[in-house]
Amino acid sequence: MNWDDELEEFKTYLKLERGLTPNSVKAYANDISKLIEFLNQDENADVTPDKVTPSQFRSFINWLAQEKSISARTQARILSGIRSFYKNLILNEKIDEDPTETVQAPKIGRKLPTVLSVDEIDAIEAAFDTSKMDGARNLAIVETLYSCGLRVSELTGLKMSDLHFDQGYVTVFGKGQKERLVPIGKKAQSLIQDYVTSFRNDMTIQPGHEAFLFLNKNGHSLSRVMVFKMLKDAATAAGVTKVISPHTLRHSFATHLVDGGANLRAVQEMLGHESIMTTEIYTHLDNNYLKSTLVEHHPYKKND
Repeated sequence: MNWDDELEEFKTYLKLERGLTPNSVKAYANDISKLIEFLNQDENADVTPDKVTPSQFRSFINWLAQEKSISARTQARILSGIRSFYKNLILNEKIDEDPTETVQAPKIGRKLPTVLSVDEIDAIEAAFDTSKMDGARNLAIVETLYSCGLRVSELTGLKMSDLHFDQGYVTVFGKGQKERLVPIGKKAQSLIQDYVTSFRNDMTIQPGHEAFLFLNKNGHSLSRVMVFKMLKDAATAAGVTKVISPHTLRHSFATHLVDGGANLRAVQEMLGHESIMTTEIYTHLDNNYLKSTLVEHHPYKKND
């Protein structure tokens, strides 16, 4: 058994069986590469994947923190990637025990996501000049991200055939190409239709990009980086000082739904979360609300 062969087999598994994107597969491979780099520090050691011990894994985590200055959150993610590698070895009956099983991941606090208020979203949307193609398109993009809670990769992958406005939903392909149906609001529908009828229908679309909904001025499908930059520029123009990304609109979508009393399971389905625990982060409450609730209801605090 050697690292190169097992890593290639793992990458094939991630791509074909789990349906992960090339970027995700590369991220997993990078996690394994860091472990190999650590093990190769001892030139006399010839540690194959089946010979790595739990003790070596613990030393590896310390090395990530002390030598590489990698945060606890990233350490935990790297360990998770390596655990997937070893689970695959077990499934293929190449090893009998998982050496990472007894290794504790670094403790990390749960970081609450940045959320935009409705007023901030309105200000960003008002910053677009809809008389121009990119303005009409970008306004439709922002409203779609917020209206549907999409990941940026899901948005850039939207195709004309994914729109089902007569039934009020869009077809979305999430992580691992898992398909889900997401309701889309009337405002987002209207903005998309305006962009399509006023601009997209008259564009010269490059071969191979005809199916995609959102296109750049040259007729190519949009990249994730383009959407990131567009949103940051729009936020600056709107005077929004929060550090945001397309995912901020997804966080805002979920938080506003939960704050409005939406069922957590329904939100989980719309976001495409595998675990309800991921969705539960949106149940966080504003500190001012907690304080006012305490003052209002606790007998010792009413007179403070």
